[in-house]
Amino acid sequence: MSALVLAVVNQKGGVGKTTTSVNLAAALAQSGRRVLLVDLDPQGNATMGSGVDKRSATRTVYHVLLGLELAAARQRTEKGGYDLVPANRDLAGAEIELVELSSREKRLKAALEKVLDEYDFVLIDCPPSLSLLTVNALTAAQRVLIPMQCEYYALEGLSDLVGTIKRVRANLNPQLEIAGLLRTMYDPRNTLSQQVSQQLEEHFGDKVYRTLVPRNVRLAEAPSYGVPAVIWDAGSKGAQAYVALAGEIMGRA
Repeated sequence: MSALVLAVVNQKGGVGKTTTSVNLAAALAQSGRRVLLVDLDPQGNATMGSGVDKRSATRTVYHVLLGLELAAARQRTEKGGYDLVPANRDLAGAEIELVELSSREKRLKAALEKVLDEYDFVLIDCPPSLSLLTVNALTAAQRVLIPMQCEYYALEGLSDLVGTIKRVRANLNPQLEIAGLLRTMYDPRNTLSQQVSQQLEEHFGDKVYRTLVPRNVRLAEAPSYGVPAVIWDAGSKGAQAYVALAGEIMGRA
């Protein structure tokens, strides 16, 4: 069986996409799964959070999108236990260059197909926009994981994202489905958090993961050490939430 490809997507910034991608990759790897994390965000935060210096990365996902074999760009993370295709600022220019290329929405899918048999899970950390890079991720993925904060504007942005997913499914990737919605930075003392959380459960039912990721200082600190929080402080509430999420995802897969 080849890998389950999960795109971690939300066009809103600051909702925990990268934190989720890095910690979920590490938690799945800790469970003995073979994991590849693709950093598809020009900010390169998943790269840095995995302990790889984005500035010194000579082969990145940018080169993969332009035709380099993915196997030539991936690196083993020292502490995470997973493989990484890094990203840096070069990727910002890829959008413009991709427009000129044939099958521009399917470049990542074509690159991944050659290595899928080597992994159980492939996670794609997407940029905070519904751009050509995100469309590449959605075309390559089978499932979409949507991290979101339980706040007023979150639901508004969700309808745009669901619309994009439907268009990609209709035109580029008929097997694409939403794997689940992940509630991040959750504060149970906040009434609005509880209300939005409830609304999500009413609208999306079992598409909402049971795991709630709390606001947690350890999750915020870990990237500055270049180590996923699930390894850096395994006992923290944030780390335990991502271990629980990995369990949920493996159970569903």
